[in-house]
Amino acid sequence: CYHGHADPFLIAAGSGAATIGVPSSPGVPAAVVADTLLAPYNDLPAVERLFEAAGDSIAAVIVEPVAGNMNLVPPLPGFLEGLRALCDRHGAILIFDEVMTGFRVAWGGAQNVLGVRPDLTTLGKVIGGGLPLAAYAGRRDLMRRIAPAGPVYQAGTLSGNPLAVAAGQAALRELDKQGTDSPYDVLERTGARLQAGIEEAGRRHGIPVRVERKGSMLGLFFTDKAIHRLEDVNATDRPRFARVFHKLLDRGVHLPPSPYEAMFLSTAHGDAEIAATLEAFDAAFAQEAAG
Repeated sequence: CYHGHADPFLIAAGSGAATIGVPSSPGVPAAVVADTLLAPYNDLPAVERLFEAAGDSIAAVIVEPVAGNMNLVPPLPGFLEGLRALCDRHGAILIFDEVMTGFRVAWGGAQNVLGVRPDLTTLGKVIGGGLPLAAYAGRRDLMRRIAPAGPVYQAGTLSGNPLAVAAGQAALRELDKQGTDSPYDVLERTGARLQAGIEEAGRRHGIPVRVERKGSMLGLFFTDKAIHRLEDVNATDRPRFARVFHKLLDRGVHLPPSPYEAMFLSTAHGDAEIAATLEAFDAAFAQEAAG
């Protein structure tokens, strides 16, 4: 998973970098790499082996609760719960990277849907209402370690930018609206309709396709096999993704341009937009099947 543009997190590149075949980012110092251990997503035994080898020297485990930087890959049952138990057993901090999932899959993020509480959470994207804004939150005892309450310094040029914060507050007020047509209810219905429609179009035209979904996040994979980790994404029909991407683009539908990128819905996507998108998928799949 990709956790931001900092040297300790650029050891195994994902998302766009994986598309162009770059396994890691040049310029990452060896000394920084030495402080970061890697384990495959959804592979709890691999994490257990790291803890067995490194013991209590592991300070923290950081993970996307729903992976979004190798396209959308949901956690296997027991994976996040197992990480929570390992961190508790060894005194490590569990950090959820909810930059993608926070306020997107649900109010309160993926952790509320999945029922696993991390020690720290990072947030971004949706929380800014379209403007650059990020935040982090966590247990009170950990947050009290941050200056000025504690000794850990943290600051930034854009921290608390008034325009971004105002946009973020407005976005969160909209998302917090309740009722039968609350934003998250609408997004759930829209996402389910798009997921089912794409898969039905694939069956109709003999195109093996899977759509993984968590709330308003979706992942499109040209395969008939289950998707659990990066190796599964690598094994999908990526040339077909590229062809279908351009067929959809010709029909006015612009997907993320990489098979390693997730799709996001918004409340602006209504019945007409979903109908037009599914019509475009049906035509693109028909053309693809015809060769």
